[in-house]
Amino acid sequence: MGRKRKGRDISGWLVVDKPAGMTSTSVVNKVRWALQAKKAGHAGTLDPEATGVLAVALGEATKTVPYITDALKAYEFSVRLGQATNTDDTEGEVIAESDVRPDDEAIKAELGAFLGDIMQVPPKFSAVKVDGQRAYKLARDGEDVELAARPLWVEELLLKDRPDADHAVLEMTCGKGGYVRSIARDLGQALGCYGHVQWLRRVWSGPFEVKDGLTIEQIDAMAQSPELDTYLRPLEEGLADLPMVNCTPEGAAKLRNGNPGMVFASDVEYGDECWGALDGQAVAVGRYKAGELHPSRVFNTSSGE
Repeated sequence: MGRKRKGRDISGWLVVDKPAGMTSTSVVNKVRWALQAKKAGHAGTLDPEATGVLAVALGEATKTVPYITDALKAYEFSVRLGQATNTDDTEGEVIAESDVRPDDEAIKAELGAFLGDIMQVPPKFSAVKVDGQRAYKLARDGEDVELAARPLWVEELLLKDRPDADHAVLEMTCGKGGYVRSIARDLGQALGCYGHVQWLRRVWSGPFEVKDGLTIEQIDAMAQSPELDTYLRPLEEGLADLPMVNCTPEGAAKLRNGNPGMVFASDVEYGDECWGALDGQAVAVGRYKAGELHPSRVFNTSSGE
């Protein structure tokens, strides 16, 4: 019999404003310790030097992580023009340079090519797996990594500021799996001047915004105190992009046992994915079929802390 995991049965989301120099995993571990939570995870990794929204799921909210991972996200970032690096950011070595500096209109003219459904090659220094190994490990070992292009949806890409000739600040709204470093690299190539990311900040992720994020210093100051609990957001926020249906009490009882349960639905069609609620509390996620919700994920939110 396995050892029982220590900690509190606490469920919800904590929005963190991740600092530079800290891994996403380290942030999750910090939050889990601060809240003394049994279980924690995050939705959407940020590179160690990136900052901004890292949504940390606790307890039953970890079952909603895929819906935040799939949601649209917005990034603000600075592109250093005139230089390419082997990591596509400031952490790497400069591998190419150019004296060309495009003006604002030239940059704006190229941004349209990065909108909509595009194919994007991830950076060689990334967590993408190649023959079972991480690309960044192979790249560090000096291997010439060839990565396949991947589809990405880019909703918006705007030039926000031009501090000087060497730098352009952009804002991008995109779907799952986007690499901002690849955008900077490919934009620099399109402009004939090279480019890499100087800094990167995620300003929102699904329903979570950076203005609502706690800093690591704030989390440390409130660690293992009731005050930190007040910043927890309900797990239902992780389901914001899915339609909701209302369960009958009998239907909710069946769903909690993993069986189809009766629901009232007006805005969903047969086969749609949705989540069922009883008195506003999430019971299950599943597919709507002929008046019933057929569960794929069931929430156990009845246990105490």
